[in-house]
Order: sequence, then structure tokens, then C-alpha cells
Amino acid sequence: MSLLSLHNALAVLCGGAVGFSLGLIGGGGSILAVPLLLYVVGIGEAHVAIGTSALAVAANAFANLIGHWRAGNVKWACAATFALAGVVGAAIGSSLGKLVDGRQLLFLFALAMIAVGAAMLRPRAVKSHASVRLTALIAARLTAIGLVVGTLSGFFGIGGGFLIVPGLMLGSGMPILNAIGSSLLSVGSFGLTTAINYARSGLIEWTIAFLFIAGGVGGGILGMHCAIRLAADRRTLTSLFACIIFAVAIYMLVRTGLPPWLSVR
Repeated sequence: MSLLSLHNALAVLCGGAVGFSLGLIGGGGSILAVPLLLYVVGIGEAHVAIGTSALAVAANAFANLIGHWRAGNVKWACAATFALAGVVGAAIGSSLGKLVDGRQLLFLFALAMIAVGAAMLRPRAVKSHASVRLTALIAARLTAIGLVVGTLSGFFGIGGGFLIVPGLMLGSGMPILNAIGSSLLSVGSFGLTTAINYARSGLIEWTIAFLFIAGGVGGGILGMHCAIRLAADRRTLTSLFACIIFAVAIYMLVRTGLPPWLSVR
């Protein structure tokens, strides 16, 4: 196998791993896309890995949105309000992210991974109302939360589902199933906004992105089937996956070292 063929095969396999994790446990899986692109696929520059990851995450989110739409899980008015505010934030966050040195950005990304892992270990306890309707108060809350979450998502180039789902529940009071379905509109919109911003600066590996997306679709289907079979062990699987995120974050911190602005002189 040639080096190019191996490179492409690794992109498909890594995309499949991310898609599988998303299908199996939901939010948080896409956080592994950037480290996989960097340390397994071999993309050498942090900003290119983030831009490529953002495109792949957006495509997979929109693909999964179709299934939730057909199942009636999407609260469109609330989802659109959150997404529109978040797109503005994602544009701001991704522009700021491009200005940060690659090593410093990876250091901050590793810290964000630790926050994701911690969030996944915390149980969600938010009162829900299945018949929620968009009101002026709910719209104001969703807009404020969406702007903050979108900015963080754009800065790190991640889907942000681990923040979007509880954000939608907190802002509107919708049940978790509706929040998961509705969150995909924001995940896709934030990722696409970030990807467009990075593409304008030539910071996307297009071939790798499309291979990653292809692997993610297949992995997502497999992950969904496994999730049905392993529904009773979902909490255990989430805890295990959080531990994997912690391990990868520590590896990234070791690889990047302390950025200059944290080094002791």
C-alpha cells in the first residue's frame, strides 16, 4: 500500500471511529476528530485540522438531522432561534481561533476536551415540557445561550453538542430527545460556518474531509445499531468514552507542552 493510500484509509477509519462514537453515545464524540486528524491521519497544522474537522462534523450532523426530523424530534422554532444566534457566535469564534498560534490553540483545545469529558460524566437534571412553544422569553434565553455556545464551537472547531443539548433544555425546557434532535441543526450550522471561515483562508484538506465524512456516515449507522442493543449500558459507555477523552487530552497536553504565555521564566 502506498503512503497516499494509507493516508486516505486512515482518514476513512478515523471518520468511522468518530461517527461510531456519535451514533453510540451522542454528543461529545466529535471532540476526537481534531486529535485523530492530527496524530493518526497526519495533518501537520492545527488550524487545518480544525477547519477540516468542522466541515466533516457539519456534514454528519446534517445527515443525522434528517432521521430526527422524520421521527418528529425537532422543535424547529426553538432550534432555528438557537442556531441563528449561534452562527453569529461561530463566525466570531472561528475568526478569533485563526488568530491564535497553533500550539496555543491545541493547548486550549486539550483543556476544552477535559471540560467535555467532565460534562459527559454529569447527569442532566432539567425539568422538561414536551409541548414547549417559542415565546419572547424563551427566544431571548435561546439567543443568549446560542451566541455563547456558537462562539466556543467556532473557536475550537467542534460540533458543541455537549453544550448545545443542555443549552436547548435550559433555554426552552424541551425534553432531552427533542433537544438531541434539535441540536443537530446547530451542530451542522456552527460547523459549516466555521468551515467556510477556514476555507476562505485555505485551511481545509478537502480530500481528507470527504473521506472522513464517508467514514463517519458508515460509522454512525453502526453506532446507532449498537446503541439500540446496548441501551441499558449507555451510562457506562458514556463514562468509558469520557475516560478516553481525558486520556487523549492528556496526550495532547504532553505533546504541545506549556504555551509561551504560561511558561515560567
